[in-house]
Amino acid sequence: MSDTATIASIAPATPATPATVPTPVLQVQSLNAWYGAAQILFDVSLHVGRGEVVALMGRNGAGKSTTLKAIMGMVARRGGVQFLGHPIDRSEPHHIARLGLGYVPEDRRIFTDLTVLENLQVGRQSPRRWPDGAPAPEWTPEKLFALFPNLGEMPQRPGGRMSGGEQQMLTVARTLMGQPLLVLLDEPSEGVAPLIVQQMARTIRALKAQGVSVLLSEQNLPFAQAVADRAYLIEQGQIAHHGRMADVVGNAEIRKTYLGV
Repeated sequence: MSDTATIASIAPATPATPATVPTPVLQVQSLNAWYGAAQILFDVSLHVGRGEVVALMGRNGAGKSTTLKAIMGMVARRGGVQFLGHPIDRSEPHHIARLGLGYVPEDRRIFTDLTVLENLQVGRQSPRRWPDGAPAPEWTPEKLFALFPNLGEMPQRPGGRMSGGEQQMLTVARTLMGQPLLVLLDEPSEGVAPLIVQQMARTIRALKAQGVSVLLSEQNLPFAQAVADRAYLIEQGQIAHHGRMADVVGNAEIRKTYLGV
């Protein structure tokens, strides 16, 4: 079964209304980034509202993953990045994570010698509240096992003895143990089985339903259509287009120019 056929069973995301997207949770303004002497990002600006799912889309090498790493402070950067109204563009990655910004890397980076439960405990942080004082969703191993039944069947299995799709689920679950208010997801549908892709889509929808924001790097258009409210299209390190996800899907010229589909 193809990814497209699998994801087609999930209805496209319902766009967030202005009432549900107040002051942005994440605000990125004129962000530039470098690997050594090579500049990769050029004045990237974007925002993500509370309970909103935003897709950052483009071809391989367009700058999607670098944007997420720059937001997290994992590459040399310059520009404005605010999380919950606080500047984080000069903060270290571990300080940013403690503020409630979760990051799921494309290459998973689980601890292969630790069990599923031990990997989850490594990521544990205390419950959080939103700026208005309302409690944010609290994640526990039990709740995560309900969200990812495959993990619930193997709590004592070492990470190194799991399939790639299972490791992907574990990486997401470990990030959620940090009680994030916003999650950066790097290529969640890349290189995993169709059923895992479907599970990832449902997980993103579950996060959105609880008010958690998601910014995902993605080039799988059916997957992005299934989960995202809006999309930014990036080309050669610059934002080339921004609009509703439905408008991107419905515009053949935009799809061909920036996604090659």
